[in-house]
Amino acid sequence: MKKIYTSLVLFIATGMFAGYIPFAPGTFGSMIGAVIYYAASKYLHIYQLVILLIGMYLLGTFTAGKAEKILNEQDSGKIVVDEIIGMYVTMFFIPASFANILIGFICFRALDIIKPYPISYLDTHVHGGTGIMLDDVAAGIPANILTRIVIFLLAIV
Repeated sequence: MKKIYTSLVLFIATGMFAGYIPFAPGTFGSMIGAVIYYAASKYLHIYQLVILLIGMYLLGTFTAGKAEKILNEQDSGKIVVDEIIGMYVTMFFIPASFANILIGFICFRALDIIKPYPISYLDTHVHGGTGIMLDDVAAGIPANILTRIVIFLLAIV
């Protein structure tokens, strides 16, 4: 039973084991988040998108914290559930077209890698599952705004 529990936690926290890809696991986690948002936005109502966001955040926080202990690594690069939620937040309530998702992906990855303040503060001062998730949610919020601005500017050009 413990092996099944451990496997399930790692399956979720590593984004269906995408976190084990030896190069750019966060990028692959972000891609998974984009796919989840695309599918969800096509088939779910607005209130269901909100419920999914809350559920993903809670499940991600729980599994990220547990995976950190299982892997015995603080904020392990293998844990990509935070990138999944960060990308979902980035695209939240933005029409899910390929172009929009590509713009959002670039904005989110840039902010997630650069980590300007207060994202950097959250990354270094909040720990455990909450810390793992919170900095990517915090990166997703300005990435969402930036994505909207870029989409608007491209529409008027």
